[in-house]
Amino acid sequence: MRKEEAVRLDVRPNAAALGAEVKGVDLRALDEATFQAVHRAWVDHLVLLFRGQTLSDDDLIAFSRRFGDLDWAPVQETGRRFVDGKPEIYVVSNVIEKGEPIGSLGAGEAVWHTDMSYIEDPPKASMLYALEIPPSGGNTGFVNMYAAYDALPAALKQRVEGLVLKHDGTYNSGGYVRQGITATDDPVTSPGAVHPLVCTHPESRRRVLYLGRRRNGYILGLPLAESEKLLDELWSYATRDEFTWHHQWRVGDLVMWDNRCTMHRRDPFDSSARRVMHRTQIKGEARPAA
Repeated sequence: MRKEEAVRLDVRPNAAALGAEVKGVDLRALDEATFQAVHRAWVDHLVLLFRGQTLSDDDLIAFSRRFGDLDWAPVQETGRRFVDGKPEIYVVSNVIEKGEPIGSLGAGEAVWHTDMSYIEDPPKASMLYALEIPPSGGNTGFVNMYAAYDALPAALKQRVEGLVLKHDGTYNSGGYVRQGITATDDPVTSPGAVHPLVCTHPESRRRVLYLGRRRNGYILGLPLAESEKLLDELWSYATRDEFTWHHQWRVGDLVMWDNRCTMHRRDPFDSSARRVMHRTQIKGEARPAA
């Protein structure tokens, strides 16, 4: 008998390379045994979906904290934080109120990325909770970076072993320049943190390709043209359809993903429609390690 079944946790894997829906749980009231089963399911499936939740910001923060300490949300493009008194909450939204955006990332496409890989100790997990959704568009895609690494030819695995990648900190996933940063499109001089291209997941102990995001990425020690060519090849494996799962949102959905072994992206949607999501991020215990 699986331990999840022992506590009556109903985990239903997607017919895809990653992801599972957990049914029949109220995230406001998990006993410890059920929480531990949720944690195991998250490590096993990389992305978990919980539908039909009714969470206040305090509820979202409390559930998130069961996985570890929380990061404070980055400031938005206006230089302000989002939710007064709750610096852990990051608002992802295109809504404008009184002439100012209530959140970040607008209504456009958000390219494939790993959250905050441009810092020394990126968050290990992210949670996104749907408050308002547009009638169409705005779906979120996830990709299994274990599978991307496993698919690399042996020669390419040998080629990237021991190499390190600078993860650009100039632009966010919506293409906006980060607060306090000067725009640049030079991968060699752009700001950012350096992480191994291939890492070992601290819980699963599996090897994983760790790319972060494409724009301004740079493999240290290589001529720029060689770095660009190698990254193009790696990204051609990382974004294959067979390694992805795409989620169509409903109000009340909470999705959490393992930031250490996935990337995600967002489809664009009609800018006249409202989309409001609240996000938290759980701190990483240590920087990604080879």
